[in-house]
Amino acid sequence: MDSQFVAPLAGGILIGIGATLLLALDGKVLGVSGILGGLLDVQSRRQAWRWAFIVGMLVSGYGALQLWPESLQGSPMGLGPVIVAGLLVGYGTRLGNGCTSGHGVCGMSRLSVRSIVATLVFMAAGMLTVLLMKGL
Repeated sequence: MDSQFVAPLAGGILIGIGATLLLALDGKVLGVSGILGGLLDVQSRRQAWRWAFIVGMLVSGYGALQLWPESLQGSPMGLGPVIVAGLLVGYGTRLGNGCTSGHGVCGMSRLSVRSIVATLVFMAAGMLTVLLMKGL
């Protein structure tokens, strides 16, 4: 198999396994925005698994950077646009009642109509953004 497909394939498999385990073992649907939002809820007593998830994402990201540094390039746009993009993603996550991982991976696998529509909108917006950015 071509090496350019190994990292995304491995990542997809690990996300699927993680989502399945979280649902099977704790009854929770995997959605990064919900996990992060739960960290902000200081009243919640169930924070340990959320911290473990976030730390695991950071550690695995660092590991991927060490294994495949050529595939994880910085943005050519600079830090300012990246921060604005991150804030827009956060706003869209709240507006869409979930993120791409929650809707796209978990919601669609449960045949949630809301998640299917949300994922179609995410994909269409992403394609339109690329089309506009490449055209400019």
